[in-house]
Amino acid sequence: MALILNIETSTEVCSVALARDGEVIHKRENLTGQNHAMLVTVFIDELLKESNLVMEQLDAVAVSGGPGSYTGLRIGVSVAKGLCYASRLPLIAITSLEAMAHHVMHHPDRYQLTATDNALFCPMIDARRMEVYTAFYDKTGKQIRGIQADIIDHQSYLPYLESNSVLFFGNGSAKCREAINHPNAIFINGIITSAENMIALAEREFQLQKFSDVAYYEPFYLKDFVATIPVKNIFKSEIQH
Repeated sequence: MALILNIETSTEVCSVALARDGEVIHKRENLTGQNHAMLVTVFIDELLKESNLVMEQLDAVAVSGGPGSYTGLRIGVSVAKGLCYASRLPLIAITSLEAMAHHVMHHPDRYQLTATDNALFCPMIDARRMEVYTAFYDKTGKQIRGIQADIIDHQSYLPYLESNSVLFFGNGSAKCREAINHPNAIFINGIITSAENMIALAEREFQLQKFSDVAYYEPFYLKDFVATIPVKNIFKSEIQH
């Protein structure tokens, strides 16, 4: 059993949870976005003080490794690696999508889900416009389609929907409701990328001793970072020229 700090910053949610033996002790969460760099270390400090612990008493640090926001992932992984290096702790990387899927499949009553043998779980993370980061999992948690960046239209996922109930959730699913209107498509509201969703998977990885290299680990961005110029700056640049 283990005492693990879990960090999730892959989307607009900044979330930190402290868990012992696979159960949450304390957590902090902010859903407003844009504050990860300021909040994540504050949250960690608050959790440790609330639990009367110091970093060296932990057994590991788990971090959401993507896919998701480039900036958010960089912040979370950088903090996690710094803590591991300074306190000589192992690093555990958890896939953002798998954590959401694991949470839904293990809490069917919470989301009024009926038991079905052929249900598939499709977590979605917003990737701008009509694009999402997503993967498919069966009810055992096995990944049956790898992580991809998909542009959603009315034809999306028809081979899966024709023979399965497919549960769509996550911050990328809301914009897909109108495009994916198959009768076997089920949309679940309120599922976020929370550090609490990582806890069971982090405990599993700890028991299996599946750790990432603290020095060389990099988040799974899926797509290259593309810098954009805010509209107000574009106009400013044109005036200067």
